[in-house]
Amino acid sequence: MSFNGGDALYSIFFLICIFGIFSGVFFLVRSLVNKQPNKSNSIEQKLDKIIVLLEKDKKE
Repeated sequence: MSFNGGDALYSIFFLICIFGIFSGVFFLVRSLVNKQPNKSNSIEQKLDKIIVLLEKDKKE
């Protein structure tokens, strides 16, 4: 049984494809996780603005 060049290229090609799929999924999940704290941060800022406006209304 000999291992020819075509088999080697086929194996390397699919190894690269599998690595690319895992890398793509990793970066997709990482970007989704990084976006969530920004949303909660902006919600906190909006709530702070609402609190300030409510305090101003109580003073008047």
